[in-house]
Amino acid sequence: MSAEARVLELIPHRPPFLFVDAILEERPDGLIARRTWRADEGFYQGHYPGAPITPGVLLCEAVFQTGALHLASTLTGTGALAGMPLLVKISEVRFRSPVYPGDTVTIEVKRKDVLAGFYLMSGAMQCGDRRILHLEFSVAWKLPAGA
Repeated sequence: MSAEARVLELIPHRPPFLFVDAILEERPDGLIARRTWRADEGFYQGHYPGAPITPGVLLCEAVFQTGALHLASTLTGTGALAGMPLLVKISEVRFRSPVYPGDTVTIEVKRKDVLAGFYLMSGAMQCGDRRILHLEFSVAWKLPAGA
């Protein structure tokens, strides 16, 4: 299975709200993914027209989706996969450099701990040698309402 197909297999996100293109590396405590930000994506039309940059909230979302990929990969076969990833906490967000249309970034997440069903994680994004952002976040894997 291709790295791109694995993304679609593991998480429910789909375009235009899918911000991970491929899984580059899976480890027991984390995952590294890739995303190329395409100039034709609609949000660039209104986010600093004439000098577009990628909205920080979407950069964070790419990290959260990478975390969901790691959890889905880790939980597959454990019986704990029923449900969906729900973001429950974000902290220590630090933006260091903007991301421009055409930039390809690598996204790395690490699972730090699991407490009472909450997965505590850290995430970082880079574009080549340029650090883009770092953040801490927590995710719960829950059944959807009504299930």
